[in-house]
Amino acid sequence: MDMIYLQDPRPVYEQIAEYYEKLILNGVMPEGEQMPSVRQVAQQESVNPNTVQKAFAALERDGYIYTVRGRGSFVADVRHLQVLREKKRDELKEELGKKIREARQAQVPLEEIVSLAEEIYGEGGKHV
Repeated sequence: MDMIYLQDPRPVYEQIAEYYEKLILNGVMPEGEQMPSVRQVAQQESVNPNTVQKAFAALERDGYIYTVRGRGSFVADVRHLQVLREKKRDELKEELGKKIREARQAQVPLEEIVSLAEEIYGEGGKHV
């Protein structure tokens, strides 16, 4: 799994944060596991350490990791986060469906809606 896509319009720190979110939520990185160091990730991905630090700060703010001074960052208990994330995804799907119905009522062709989604999200829906 690649962490960074140069064609992705999102900032690199968001891509790094999302990469680790997925690993954590899918149990690849279990609760209590130590995160790699900022320096390791920065070297591996050829990015500025400040970019990785910003990603880790976002992960900590969102409850995915916690930091122990002098020891590093560790994966938090995220069971509750997965429920919240699924609820948010369901809400967004409902909102998106509403917007698509509005576009169809405004006689926007389905092909144009799909084309716009691919333009925003990436060819074939692979924006991961």
